[in-house]
Amino acid sequence: MSSKEFKKLFGEVAKSHGFENAFGGWFKNCPESIVVLDLQKSNYGDYYEMNLKIYIQGIFGNSYSISKDLVKKDIGDVFTRQPLEYSSVLDFDTPMDDEKRKTGVVKLFSDFIVPFTDKALSKSGIKELADKGKITLLPAVKGELG
Repeated sequence: MSSKEFKKLFGEVAKSHGFENAFGGWFKNCPESIVVLDLQKSNYGDYYEMNLKIYIQGIFGNSYSISKDLVKKDIGDVFTRQPLEYSSVLDFDTPMDDEKRKTGVVKLFSDFIVPFTDKALSKSGIKELADKGKITLLPAVKGELG
């Protein structure tokens, strides 16, 4: 599977889970936050890192809208990456059968991205993710969330 085919597959799976594609990333938008997925190509090998960013509406007086900057420039109010157990799915230096890679992407979404995003779309869910150690909130962000 080529890198281009992989990004297409990732996008199809994202879309099937309600993510919208724009500016080279995938978004889920709600009144309390925007969740952004971005595949970042490594400069050190043939692999991607999946950046997962949460932009919390109203925090520090900010009002966010879907834009290229949310994908490519900013790191969000909360930032994390894929769990280590899914890194091999994003790594083309590791030989993997195309079907296994496809299954891995589907599993990445069903087991991690979708449940995580469902929580991350609300301020109470973001606090819950932090309380469970799934994310780390910077002190200023934690203070703004209350």
